[in-house]
Amino acid sequence: MQRIESVEEMRAAADVCRRRNQRIALVPTMGALHAGHASLIKLAREKADVVVTSIFVNPLQFGPSEDSARFPRDLPNDLAVCEQAGVTVVFTPTAPAMFPRGYSTHVIEDAVSKPLEGLTRPSLFRGMLTGTIKLLNIVRPDVLVLGEEEPQQVAVVRKAMADLSIPVEVVAGPTIREADGLACSARNRFLSPGQRAEALAAWQALGKVREMVAQGVRSADRLIAEATHILTQKRRVRVIYISVVDRTNFEPMREITPGQSLMVMAVWVDEVRLIDSLPI
Repeated sequence: MQRIESVEEMRAAADVCRRRNQRIALVPTMGALHAGHASLIKLAREKADVVVTSIFVNPLQFGPSEDSARFPRDLPNDLAVCEQAGVTVVFTPTAPAMFPRGYSTHVIEDAVSKPLEGLTRPSLFRGMLTGTIKLLNIVRPDVLVLGEEEPQQVAVVRKAMADLSIPVEVVAGPTIREADGLACSARNRFLSPGQRAEALAAWQALGKVREMVAQGVRSADRLIAEATHILTQKRRVRVIYISVVDRTNFEPMREITPGQSLMVMAVWVDEVRLIDSLPI
């Protein structure tokens, strides 16, 4: 496994791969790698000859009240995960290398990014898209591998790739959960045992929604009401949003359309912000 920090070296290494007619997959991450990331790397290996995993805490994704310095960082563990998972190149650029002094260009998707995460974290998708497209321009992969644990991000990226005619295949890997059902997330490490016990209400609520849909319930309002009821029974949990949306454009749905509907939620567990979702 090769580690590259320089933008110029990464671009040159990718050029060598292309001259060899090797198919390249990019797995962008912000580090603090876990089993979910390992599953995406495995998926990338199935799709390409060369797997590039970027580890970069993108400062543009964080709003004024969000401290990027608090995002967990553990590079030695991240490199070990990458090595074990079979990554070809780990790209670890610095923030000044990606966004040097005087940087002033941003990419905005103006529809799919607006509701839910876009409403509650206004800087998120502008920063994410800008960073993602910069990575695409450096690596120029054939395949971009993302995780469905952040479904709105996947939808925003797919829309931007289509709108801007960027010739990359976007592949989304399924959400990976820990043994107790909590969706794998870097933020899980911030949870105390007591907080974690209450955070499991999100998975319990989604499980109840899945049962209700299997029993024939098609009203989004009924499903949202039940999920909200389960979450609000927990003292530490505060609901940010719960919605049933079209998984492609993130517009709200009043009735369930099998295969197209998605329940998405965000909650605070004390000061820890978590998201979860369930394809219906």
